[in-house]
Amino acid sequence: MPTQATYDDANLILRLYELRREEKLRQAREWFSRNFNPSTVEDMQLIAPPGSQENAYVRMLVSYWEMASSFVTTGVLNQDLLFQSGGELLVVWERIRVLVPELRATIKNPHAFHNLETVGNAYIKWMEAQGPETYSGFQTMVSGMAAAKAT
Repeated sequence: MPTQATYDDANLILRLYELRREEKLRQAREWFSRNFNPSTVEDMQLIAPPGSQENAYVRMLVSYWEMASSFVTTGVLNQDLLFQSGGELLVVWERIRVLVPELRATIKNPHAFHNLETVGNAYIKWMEAQGPETYSGFQTMVSGMAAAKAT
C-alpha cells in the first residue's frame, strides 16, 4: 500500500516544476517531445549527434528525469504524487526504453538509467490500474506526438 504524501513531497514536486521552467530545460523538453523518437542508438546519433545541441537536450532531459526518479526509488518522494502530477517522465521513458539495453552496453554500465527504468515501469503499472485502456491510450498519444512531427 502506498504511503501518504506529505507536505515535503508536495514541496519537492513544486521544486521539480520550478526546475522544469528553466529556459534551457524548457527548450530541451520542447525539442525532445517534437523530435526525439529513435528506434536504435544509431538513429539516436543521427537525430542527436554527439557534441550537438540536440544531444545536450537529450542528456539534459533524461538526466533530469533520472534524478527525479531517484527521489522515488530512495523513498524521498511519494511515487503516487509524482504520477498524479504529470506524465512527462513516462513520455521520456517511452522514448528511450528501447535504447537502454544498447546504451548500457555501449557505456559499460548495467545500472545506467536504473531509476528511470524502475519508476517508468512502476508508472506503467500505476496507469494500468487506473483503467484498462489508460496506458494504451497514453502510448497512442505519445506515438501521435511523433507522427505529428513527421507530417
